[in-house]
Amino acid sequence: MWLIFTAMLALAIVAFVMAAIFREDAYRAADKQNKGFWLIILGVAVAVNLFVPMLFLQLAGLVATIVFFVDVRPALQQVSGGKGFRRRRGSSSDGPYGPWNGGR
Repeated sequence: MWLIFTAMLALAIVAFVMAAIFREDAYRAADKQNKGFWLIILGVAVAVNLFVPMLFLQLAGLVATIVFFVDVRPALQQVSGGKGFRRRRGSSSDGPYGPWNGGR
């Protein structure tokens, strides 16, 4: 069981860090609450996993973490142009809408 609780804590911490990395305007552009809301929700999930040994509250934090990973994070990455932890591979002449060199 401790392995499951450790995994839930690790997921909540990773989600919290990812939520902190994205800019505030990306949340507004993606129409997903705001950055403060997600930082509070995910911060509470981390705190509950660390300090409160109540399974019901830990599962509620896990649901919030999963919602962030499945719904919010992809929308933020799409609005941010795919920036984040994954990098696009392209040439140095690529612009935001394709290559600047005419596709050569």
